[in-house]
Amino acid sequence: MALVLGGAGMGDAKKPRSTLRAHLEANANDGTAFSTQIRSGITGKNVVIEKVPTISEQDVVAFYPYQAPDGSYGVLFQLNDHGKLALDTLSVERRGRFLYVFVNGRPAAELQVDRRVSDGKLYVESGLTAADVALMKKEWRLIGERKKRG
Repeated sequence: MALVLGGAGMGDAKKPRSTLRAHLEANANDGTAFSTQIRSGITGKNVVIEKVPTISEQDVVAFYPYQAPDGSYGVLFQLNDHGKLALDTLSVERRGRFLYVFVNGRPAAELQVDRRVSDGKLYVESGLTAADVALMKKEWRLIGERKKRG
């Protein structure tokens, strides 16, 4: 769901305040160089995911939080062109597989890829905290707001 390449001056790079990582379900036979086994934070089952996330916080341009019925928060992430293409590609090529979404290092969603997603929007239904949303506000603009000048 992106890799950052860098060299000299990498220590000066801005560290993200909020993280988003979306990893595709992997084949258990892919080997430990490409995949890793985790215990799902949602279902409790052991699953194998790709080590490199398909989408990361670097692909997010804006978000829209809302309060879920259970009192937690859900978020709609709007992705940049790279993230939009990655989401579209995986939604076509990996139909039927699962996408495991982590926010700030915690499991946030397990989404089964059941249709093409070409609008560049990634949805986490619930389970996030007010602190998660506060961190996101430091990182990205709200959907509908103008771009921050800087």
